[in-house]
Amino acid sequence: MDLYLASASPRRRELLAQIGVAFERIAAPVDETPLLNEDPHGYVLRLARAKAQAGWLALQSQGLPPHPVLAADTTVVLDGELLGKPDDANHASQMLRRLSGGTHLVLTALAVTEQDKVETVLSESRVTFMPLSDAQIAAYVASGEPMDKAGAYGIQGRAGLFVAHLEGSFTGVVGLPLHETAQLLARWGLGALA
Repeated sequence: MDLYLASASPRRRELLAQIGVAFERIAAPVDETPLLNEDPHGYVLRLARAKAQAGWLALQSQGLPPHPVLAADTTVVLDGELLGKPDDANHASQMLRRLSGGTHLVLTALAVTEQDKVETVLSESRVTFMPLSDAQIAAYVASGEPMDKAGAYGIQGRAGLFVAHLEGSFTGVVGLPLHETAQLLARWGLGALA
């Protein structure tokens, strides 16, 4: 094992395994409430650091072998506003209507920590959606896919059909930008690029 992954996301686990990193998952829940007047970049970086540090504390409290902890946070930003995970189907529909026919930002921050050392990196992508009809939004929301995803969509799933243009990192939009992840892990002597 190379490191711990402080994430419950199956998508992040799949992506990390894809680049040949041996890891174990560790639970690291944190409060994801944005701070007053917190900018989106600061928000995702703060949460990635907090998740990594929570993972480090969890492995210490459980008496697990000390290895670096990797964590990530992804958010969708539209006109400076954070679009987190939808509360319910109606909320998901509202988000998708707002994203329809426009361009939004997807930010994914990564953090690796071990003891007092923490390093972060940020991936920024621009995603343009085609105009969506009410019927397309309703069908997508009924699939259940948007319910646990920032911005109420998963680019790796059915919502990939909505994407007219992507500038940046596809895997960053999914939740774990592989290029940035590999570079960050290499600085710790881990992974394929180390």
